[in-house]
Amino acid sequence: MTQALILFLLTYVLLLALSKYRAYIALASAALFVILGILPLDRVFSAVDWNVILMIAGTMGTVSLFIDSKMPSLLADLILKRMPNVKWAIISLSLFASIISAFVDNVATVLMVAPVALTISKKLKISPVPSIIAIAISSNLQGAATLVGDTTSILLGGHAGMDFLDFFVYRGRPGLFWVVQAGALVSMFVLMLVFRKKKEKIDIRGRTVVKDYFPTVLLVGTIVLLILASFIPEGQKPAITNGLICVGLMVVGLIKEMIFSRNLSAVKRALCEIDYFTLLLLGGLFIVVSGIAEAGVVDAISELFVKLSGSNLFLMYTLIVWASVLFSAFIDNIPYVATMLPVVSGIAELMGTDPTILYFGLLVGATLGGNLTPIGASANITGLGILRRNCYEVSAGDFMKISVPFTLAAVMTGYVLIWFIWR
Repeated sequence: MTQALILFLLTYVLLLALSKYRAYIALASAALFVILGILPLDRVFSAVDWNVILMIAGTMGTVSLFIDSKMPSLLADLILKRMPNVKWAIISLSLFASIISAFVDNVATVLMVAPVALTISKKLKISPVPSIIAIAISSNLQGAATLVGDTTSILLGGHAGMDFLDFFVYRGRPGLFWVVQAGALVSMFVLMLVFRKKKEKIDIRGRTVVKDYFPTVLLVGTIVLLILASFIPEGQKPAITNGLICVGLMVVGLIKEMIFSRNLSAVKRALCEIDYFTLLLLGGLFIVVSGIAEAGVVDAISELFVKLSGSNLFLMYTLIVWASVLFSAFIDNIPYVATMLPVVSGIAELMGTDPTILYFGLLVGATLGGNLTPIGASANITGLGILRRNCYEVSAGDFMKISVPFTLAAVMTGYVLIWFIWR
């Protein structure tokens, strides 16, 4: 356990310090977990969440076609036409992303909305870094609002037997959706404060013409199918259902391009736009987190929680929320939530209490807490990957200037509301 913990901490220090080499660091660490015998070789494949990997890859390919169709440029024109300055343009994009992210995985949301931010930044000749960071953290926040908002919500729904409507009203009480909306409202005021100096005027003439709406149809189809798939009971669908949907629609788009263009250039361009660096980083992180779970680190933490709380529900709830914020700042929240759900169930059983308040505290802490650092959530990693491919390197410090006040405001709001509703 000590060996695994030291390797894990070293890995995350390097991930934060050496942003250009994150994928290689994660893969090297994953290899060490296997070589040192911490994670058995036969567990490596199952440790990777292939549903998430396929979902990201498929959506990236579809979004490439979406960008080529010039729809992001048209959306940018429509948004800019109604915004008085850059501050409101960034905030409107963040709200746009958060609304979509309540019904679509937050990684897919970043992939859809980030191209719009890039286009706006190019037209105004400003850095896209602040707007894409705001989009990523806003989409992360709304990921806990509905069953289909994020993989963490899907994990909770499967574990606790919750359906789509349970996120709105659960056992006669307000569900997570309303808690998240309150957090979103408070955090929007934080964004207004952070971007208060972005007062550059917007003066855009002309309007982009979109000649191919099929990629837009594919993205809308992705949203609809992901929502419909959420109603299928977990035991009656493949674990990679969402990934198959995203990849399947990407393939449909590529086939359509080949038929109409009669060449492979569009297909090659779409496949090249898939951020393999980000996919490798996530794959490595899944293996690393599985390694520390295998070593017993997570179980030791749960036992420590019970001892520290003294079987007091408020103290336990507080520990789970804020410890999840802390851990999710450095651990991708998808494998973290997958690991902690059974731990939380065990804690509730030991304490003889209903696990609902602990489940909700875990989801709010882990999903919103992932916004603290660049590597705390898949959407953050994806957003920074998009910036990196456009020649913008973002340090952890620059990211956290925006993410820390945003996250603390949202988490505190959720922490208070969940306790008063579900205590």
